[in-house]
Amino acid sequence: MEHRFNYCPLCATPLRLLTQSEDGGPKERLRCPACGWTHWNNPTPVLAAIIEMTDRDGQVLLARNTAWQGRMFALITGFMEAGETPQEGIAREVLEETGLRVEAPTLVGVYDFQRMNQLIVAYHVEAQGEIVLSPELAEYKLFRPEDLRCWRAGTGYALADWLTRRDITPNWLDPA
Repeated sequence: MEHRFNYCPLCATPLRLLTQSEDGGPKERLRCPACGWTHWNNPTPVLAAIIEMTDRDGQVLLARNTAWQGRMFALITGFMEAGETPQEGIAREVLEETGLRVEAPTLVGVYDFQRMNQLIVAYHVEAQGEIVLSPELAEYKLFRPEDLRCWRAGTGYALADWLTRRDITPNWLDPA
């Protein structure tokens, strides 16, 4: 997903796709022809949590966002905030969206999600207690790790990597 600006935020001149030489060579970007302002359109960091419920036999919590069509369940995700570490951010997101306090955030990996212009930073966390969903989540399900089905997008690849490290062969929603 590309964020599109129409006008320069500094001088209000209409932006144009212009090519300029940069460190890596010529690059076309939205730029202001009057003052030179550049819209870099860098990926946004998004945090994702594989939540292992230690008080429920190690089942993994997946949730469905209220804005999603269909019955897709996925990892808890959220935007990293300024001034917090990724570990603090994932703990905050899980607490905000599920009411759970996490322990032992462990980095699973970093994944691109170009369709949304995001960089996914995925963690495995352990949690226990009562699950209380935020209004942005419609419902949740708990899955035994061996019953999880991975999807072919950023967080689905993170889940597959986590399963593989646990000596569980990932099952995919769709064949390769």
